[in-house]
Amino acid sequence: MARFELKLPKMGESVAEATITNWLKQVGDKIEADEAVLEIATDKVDSEVPSEVSGILVEQLFGKDDLVQVGQTIAIIETDSTAVTETVQEVAAPAEVAIIEKTVEVAKEAVAVPADFSDSEKFLSPLVKNIAKEEGVSVVELASISGTGKEGRVTKNDILDYVKNRTSQPAVSVPVAAVQKPVATPVAQKAAPVSVSGGDEIIEMDRMRKLISGYMVASVQTSAHVQSFIEVDVTNIVKWREKNKVTFEKREGEKLTYTPIFMEAVAKALKDFPGMNISVDGDYIIKKKNINLGMAAALPNGNLIVPVIKNADQLNLVGMAKAVNDLGNRAKMGKLKPDDTQGGTYTVTNVGTFGSVFGTPIINQPQVGILALGAIRKMPAVIETPEGDFIGIRQKMFLSHSYDHRVVDGALGGSFVKRVAEYLEAFDVNRDV
Repeated sequence: MARFELKLPKMGESVAEATITNWLKQVGDKIEADEAVLEIATDKVDSEVPSEVSGILVEQLFGKDDLVQVGQTIAIIETDSTAVTETVQEVAAPAEVAIIEKTVEVAKEAVAVPADFSDSEKFLSPLVKNIAKEEGVSVVELASISGTGKEGRVTKNDILDYVKNRTSQPAVSVPVAAVQKPVATPVAQKAAPVSVSGGDEIIEMDRMRKLISGYMVASVQTSAHVQSFIEVDVTNIVKWREKNKVTFEKREGEKLTYTPIFMEAVAKALKDFPGMNISVDGDYIIKKKNINLGMAAALPNGNLIVPVIKNADQLNLVGMAKAVNDLGNRAKMGKLKPDDTQGGTYTVTNVGTFGSVFGTPIINQPQVGILALGAIRKMPAVIETPEGDFIGIRQKMFLSHSYDHRVVDGALGGSFVKRVAEYLEAFDVNRDV
């Protein structure tokens, strides 16, 4: 019998750790190759870890709610194949050094990135951080909690027990001097109690909704949101799509929606205005080399997720359509990988899908802008011709641009969304599909 080490797989360049949320297989269970063994969660995406081999699960090295680093062994599977051997014994020392160095790097990154709990010396899972934010638990309080997890880490149950037991205790405040970077924190630790009648139903938020709630509140508290709106004539785009959508689907096996056309225009405008393709870290502005477009997508359960089209400016319309459809379909099926939601530099959300004419979306941190696409509607419009003006029926929509007024002024924010509109209105109705 051979023992195979199941490791937490690499989930993308920007993902270094994940929290175990559920073991799908228990010790003694038979596992087939490519069968899911456990479920994990990063700060945005839930996913499964499949087994690379067939065999029997003989050991679980971590428990539920434990935080695991990429590359760490999380389980031992006993196989019949003699080809599968332990690779750790031969290179034990280098492997241990590599894990230690990786852990140090991750710890340094955690301190360097602005976060509500960057000053904590403990490793905190995304779930624990989110609960702490919602319950108003400070960094000082977190440091005082005795964790029951591996190596003394604070688990979900630890922090929930702490919150439950502290309700009658005075709140602990954090000295201003203890915070190295400005952190937007609500003044009130808990919202006023809501009156509940006998006929009301109480439903606990799921993990994703709690995360979204935390992100949205933090974004509003971090960025000075301001909006610009512009109406755009997309008649040529509507005509072109109607003429080519059937041919496109037969040839490419992909549906041709409006989204890739809009994404193409946004990517071009970001190249023209790189000041919108930035992020903010304290008093520093980070200019992003790549243009990675986030695409807000609704999940079947009503939650929202933002998969990212990497290097969007390098894709032609066919490539953009395939990327949009792939990410959208995998989002609906819950098949997104952690890296699919990482690295975005600007986000687009289509509020028109639900009939909204325009909206005022919240910025996806640490980005500085987000564009909302309104519904396309037939509208009466003044059409200018050499023979004079007349009224005609045109296909129009609104673009709503929310941007961070800390670093983006009205001239840049307005010019950017105007450039997007110009690209859309100049769309060539005779363009090859």
